[in-house]
Amino acid sequence: MSLIPDDLIDQVREAADLVAIVGEHVELKRTGADYRGSCPFHGGTHRNFAVIPKKGMYHCFVCHESGDVFTFFMKRLGMDYPTAVREVARRVGISIPERAGPVGPDPKEPLYAAVAAAADWYARQLADSAEAEPARRYLQGREIAPEVAAMQGLGYAPRGTAFVDAMKSLGLQPDVLLEAGLLVKREDGTMGPRFWGRLLFPIHDLKGRVIAFGGRVLGDGQPKYLNSPESAIYHKGQLLYHLHAAKQAIRTAERAILVEGYFDVIRVALAGHEEVVAPLGTGLTSEQAELLKRYTNHVVVLYDSDDAGLRATFRAGDELLRHGLRVSVATIPDGEDPDTLAQRGGAKALDQVLKDAIDLLERKVQILDRRGLFASLPGRRRALDRLLPTLRAAKDPITRELYLSRVAEAAGVRKDVLEREVDARAPAVRAPVTAPARPSEPLQLPAGAEKAFLLLLLSGDPWRARVLEAVDPEDIEFPAYRAVFEALAHDAPDRLDETASRAFEALKAEGLGGRTADEMFQKAVDWIEANRLDRDIAGLKREIPLAPEAEKPRLVVELKKLVGLRNTKRPTYHLA
Repeated sequence: MSLIPDDLIDQVREAADLVAIVGEHVELKRTGADYRGSCPFHGGTHRNFAVIPKKGMYHCFVCHESGDVFTFFMKRLGMDYPTAVREVARRVGISIPERAGPVGPDPKEPLYAAVAAAADWYARQLADSAEAEPARRYLQGREIAPEVAAMQGLGYAPRGTAFVDAMKSLGLQPDVLLEAGLLVKREDGTMGPRFWGRLLFPIHDLKGRVIAFGGRVLGDGQPKYLNSPESAIYHKGQLLYHLHAAKQAIRTAERAILVEGYFDVIRVALAGHEEVVAPLGTGLTSEQAELLKRYTNHVVVLYDSDDAGLRATFRAGDELLRHGLRVSVATIPDGEDPDTLAQRGGAKALDQVLKDAIDLLERKVQILDRRGLFASLPGRRRALDRLLPTLRAAKDPITRELYLSRVAEAAGVRKDVLEREVDARAPAVRAPVTAPARPSEPLQLPAGAEKAFLLLLLSGDPWRARVLEAVDPEDIEFPAYRAVFEALAHDAPDRLDETASRAFEALKAEGLGGRTADEMFQKAVDWIEANRLDRDIAGLKREIPLAPEAEKPRLVVELKKLVGLRNTKRPTYHLA
């Protein structure tokens, strides 16, 4: 057996004429941009089988068979995957070199087969079952037509034992379903379905295979989104939702559009922008940024424009910059997200937002200027603290040079001083939040202002809103607490890793404990402000020796004011 490089597989897929290949087996007639015919898989006589050249895929709206050109050969002619790739390559005149690989069956194949069977069964439930009627009404309310849901492979996970019974009838073993993340083991040792009463979004790998699901609760319930766990075939930090279908569109458009959620992806794609992808329930990872770099050098970040959305935008943007990508930010009107914007304003509204996208650093400067931070010396210091991560993230030398010039101009700082600051204040590497503590070790949680903020967040509004307004994630230094803070800000506590989850559960169990919320909040805010003042003072002490002689007296006076203000703040904070 030999392995075929992924980039060569992509090349073969993109070169194939799917309409011509399927047309050898099915009489197709053009319908708009697609082609329709009778399904070769279930033997239908009506034109329910669609070939969509733009997406490089086919789909039957009756039996739900779907896939790309390789899948067609596999299912129609009984080929395995490598043989199908070679057959298509032969037809398009691409030579595939041999490369030695492991001999024997793929040990992961049972997992792929189990998830594929589950995806097919869930899709049929959404289309046909009476219990899925609320899910169908929910999609109708979001203007997602049944045909669109079927094309996206959306499904419904019913309550009860129907899923377990169906998988058992197909001969799938419980241990395989458990390993694939489709079942969960209860405390009493029995197994049940992981997804229960949820609308399901299938998650594909780059070869188009379904490997996991994201499940949205219908009505009340927590968590709002429940995703498949990590498995031998699914690593959420190494994939992007919809990338399997968006790869060619990204190359053609010479950009990728990055959004936050499943519905955002579907809506933006329906509006004509197939080059759209989303992270899988986490902040953008280094692996995901590197993955995008394989297909483009430009990413437009299209996240919500509220405070939480902006924080996520700049974190994702900095990660992309670290991989040498060019990053633009598209600004959505307040109260909207990509899904609602495209629903209400159509493709035209979305096109205008994308057209008006500006560079990542320029968007940061714009926001800081609107908040008046450049109007005073302490404000400029705080503005620089917000801009420094982006300056350091710029890997491309030309981008870094342009960014230094722009920030020096905006903040009124000499470029050489700023450059020294960028190099001198590179942050120490934080302990990774993804490294789990060993179960035998108790998790040591600090009892300070950071903990107070999280306890207040967990107490709900009005404290949640006040904390999110007063605190930035960068103010939270303990890695597990920072992860919890960001998860709570995004209403996504289900997306925490093991260490952060344990911290989250400990915080929930503790609660406010009779403490006075007003006093907790004020003392914790003073602690945060004291830390910020420490940074301002340190910055001025570095700046004064390098400043022009005429400027030094004013800077010294400003330093004395900050020191005096700092002395009024509590230097430490411990929960009583």
